[in-house]
Amino acid sequence: MRSLDAYEKKRDFDITPEPRAALVEAGGDRLSFVIQKHDASRLHYDFRLEWGGVLLSWAVTKGPSADPSQKRLAVRTEDHPVSYGGFEGTIPKDEYGGGTVMLWDTGWWEPLHDPEEGLKQGKLHFRLHGARMKGGWALVRMRAKKAEKRENWLLIKERDDFARRTADALTNRHRTSVTTGRAMRAIAGGKPAASPAKHDKPRPRFREVQLATLRDAPPDGEGWQHEAKFDGYRCVIAVGKGGVRLYSRNGKDWSDRFGALCEPAAALACGSALIDGEVIAGVGGGDFSALQKALKAGDPLTCYLFDILALDGEDLTAKPLSERREALEGIMEGQPPRGPLRLSPVIEGDGAAALAALCEAGSEGLISKRIDAPYRGGRSSSWIKAKCIRRAEFVVAGWSPSDKKGRPFSSLILGSYEKGRLIYRGRIGTGFNGDDMSELMDAMKPLARKTPPFDEDLPGEATGAGWVTPRLVVETEYAEFTSEGRIRHGVYKGLREDKDAEDVSASAESKSDSGDAEMTIGGVRISSTSRSVYPDAGLTKGEVAEHYARVAERMLDDVADRPLALLRCPDGIAGDCFFQKHAGKGFPEGVKSLPLEEKDGDSVDYMYVSDPKGILGAAQMGTLEFHLWGARRDRIERPDRMVFDLDPDEGLGFEAVKAAAGEVCEGLHACGLDSSPMVTGGKGVHVIVPLRRISEWETVKYFAKTFANILAERHPDRYTATMSKAKRKGRVFIDWLRNERGATAIAPYSLRARPGAAVALPVTWSELQDLDRPDKFHVSDMETRLKRPCPLKDAKARGIGAEAVEALEHWACR
Repeated sequence: MRSLDAYEKKRDFDITPEPRAALVEAGGDRLSFVIQKHDASRLHYDFRLEWGGVLLSWAVTKGPSADPSQKRLAVRTEDHPVSYGGFEGTIPKDEYGGGTVMLWDTGWWEPLHDPEEGLKQGKLHFRLHGARMKGGWALVRMRAKKAEKRENWLLIKERDDFARRTADALTNRHRTSVTTGRAMRAIAGGKPAASPAKHDKPRPRFREVQLATLRDAPPDGEGWQHEAKFDGYRCVIAVGKGGVRLYSRNGKDWSDRFGALCEPAAALACGSALIDGEVIAGVGGGDFSALQKALKAGDPLTCYLFDILALDGEDLTAKPLSERREALEGIMEGQPPRGPLRLSPVIEGDGAAALAALCEAGSEGLISKRIDAPYRGGRSSSWIKAKCIRRAEFVVAGWSPSDKKGRPFSSLILGSYEKGRLIYRGRIGTGFNGDDMSELMDAMKPLARKTPPFDEDLPGEATGAGWVTPRLVVETEYAEFTSEGRIRHGVYKGLREDKDAEDVSASAESKSDSGDAEMTIGGVRISSTSRSVYPDAGLTKGEVAEHYARVAERMLDDVADRPLALLRCPDGIAGDCFFQKHAGKGFPEGVKSLPLEEKDGDSVDYMYVSDPKGILGAAQMGTLEFHLWGARRDRIERPDRMVFDLDPDEGLGFEAVKAAAGEVCEGLHACGLDSSPMVTGGKGVHVIVPLRRISEWETVKYFAKTFANILAERHPDRYTATMSKAKRKGRVFIDWLRNERGATAIAPYSLRARPGAAVALPVTWSELQDLDRPDKFHVSDMETRLKRPCPLKDAKARGIGAEAVEALEHWACR
């Protein structure tokens, strides 16, 4: 430890607002640095590096220069307390150092050799990670002249990507505080750090936040944005008429607890906004334990903002992340880069490399987000989290007594809620200090009960425990989950007041530890649930099965009791995929066999399903796509649906496909037939016609072929009814061939085996006109879609009889 005696002797702390001398423990994952612009007897910049529990300090007379040819004089001054790194204000005129002090830059520094040795030898070599000063720098001590008392050094920029050719570019460009955005005059005049903006639109209401899905590794491929995972409390900021409200992740008003952030939020220049972010301790660092202490002590807080749900009265949740990020950056323009509100930095490049770098730097992990995905409340696979540190929330179910004097308990007994049941997850006995134990015992006493809250038999380690009603939630770091689903080497990190006990599940963490996990989903055993199926979208086999469990009942309206062709990808879309339409060995019972006669007279077994277990059984066998016949097995020769697949040439946009769908709809209507559109999750649209079962395959096929050819002849520059690639150039192919016996079409609500994991989804005609792409819908959209009636039910089934054929002839003559 170094001494702060010189600092203390030079100041009268009854007069100066500077912090008192206080040594702190040296070290830590990141050593802070600060540069303070100081208008004392002469203007200079104080350069300070944290080391040995203090801030080593130099006065840089002309300020730092990013030009490597400039060697700026840096006069060594007395060491300052680490807390001085947060000081901005005015020192009284007659006091030592009297004048205005601005926080010009802050961040952390990375020694490139032993600093103690460097101080002795007169050369410090380091990298700076600040808002303004970045890259390699050096401090070199000058040889002392005779009778010279002060210690003169030179501050020199290294030649790297952050070097510049202009001597004073740094100081000329940046003239305001890095934390408050104030200029020197504003600081001297005591002007508030932030002036309230005029919010003239109604303040948005809280909305359910989007949550990330845990994975062992970040997703591969393009289309993802990566950000650091913060170790704090979720915060939703609402600004508008009536002021500012700050909410926890479950909608509790925490404006008082996050009070330090209200003033900067009130200064955001907008009519109204609803912004998603994460609050952490201090001015840019600290873990969850540090945040707990900061909230109790009223210490500074920082909120990293990463999404915006509404702006100036417009709901942005349906827009892709790329557009929402642009809006968020717009509202944050002009905010101080090291202020209490900051943009969450986007990490460029490969997700795996980003995670490795973050883990090496001591961070908690990485969040990867699909840039084309909308914002959806609840757990979503369009946000993927990968952790450096194994950490999770658990519910406190009891405590084991301690035989040590003064220690109220030896360990906490933990659980988590899985499908409504409280599951035993083991104990934690470390990480508590005296204050933690007192706080926990005070919280547990009113919740005391006589019986354990678990429904299962408990291991011997729980014998003699004191039990509590499971309402308290604790953050816990752990080494791993055992095969029984219990944590090993748990360490207490703090109470979580932003989460309800019933919402605490550790199933994702325990599965992650168990490797090639097996689950029962919808009553069907699904193996290898953690296997990656869609690497770019971050979907596993288990999540594919969960999607089909979610949509099964709706899907069966169209899929049940029809012969199927299944596109199977047992190793995911990156591996080999193949179609299978004939039943084989190894399929679960729910996938049934249907003998059908082929053209050559032989009988072959086809597959069909009639209940959700059949759909999930196919998913267990690696099925991603379900393709269905146009007839059901009870009247296999009488189709009950006709499909026109509108497939555009490579150069055509989606507007051309939508126009084609509209013309097909009008033509069918003229023939007395109703229809509904379905975006396929690929390039095109299916126009689906429900049929009364009065005609056989040949009649339906003839009608579809004639209809498609009429439309193609009427608009030969826009449409073709011929499969030939050459004739399709610049046109939409009206594919009528899906209406032959044995032909199939993609099933409604089926996934597509393509990057992005889009879903084939029925839409209304009016909704189709507002869509900008046919692969817009994904797994995360299904919960919302299933709350609406299926648009396919809007169309009434009609028969292709003499009346329809006559109407087709009349339509052809128009």
